[in-house]
Amino acid sequence: MSGQPEFYDLRVNGTTHAVSDAWLGESLLYVLRERLGLPGTKGACEQGECGSCTVLIDGDAVCACLVMAADAVDASVTTVEGLSGPYNGLSAVQEGFRQEHGLQCGYCTPGMVMATVDLLGENPNPTEAEIREGLEGNLCRCTGYHNIVKSVAYAAE
Repeated sequence: MSGQPEFYDLRVNGTTHAVSDAWLGESLLYVLRERLGLPGTKGACEQGECGSCTVLIDGDAVCACLVMAADAVDASVTTVEGLSGPYNGLSAVQEGFRQEHGLQCGYCTPGMVMATVDLLGENPNPTEAEIREGLEGNLCRCTGYHNIVKSVAYAAE
């Protein structure tokens, strides 16, 4: 690392953002929240253990706290802010979480939603066991997961 700030472009939610005065070692999570003003992606453990910072890079779910922003330069990043759909602007997954009360405090919700988008992209009609396995990298301290599983099943319909 040279100690000099870097300048690069990131494609996030379909828009190219110029990231200036950045350091090569900054995490994607930090850049999304602090440099690009996208607070939906949450940081909690900063070790890739909780899933609260889950985003999609080229369609695959990753923990943004473990990815250097510079490594996402030639990729397409999608955050929870980038989801939209026919339900008053909400995607089917977001509407599922709303309808089935799949959130409580909401801290894990963006990561759960993004993990669900990834899961349903790979398996549009998962069983309950497949839903639970698909979300196993995302921790929630409030809900007990029952309504989260129902939310994913709702979105799959």
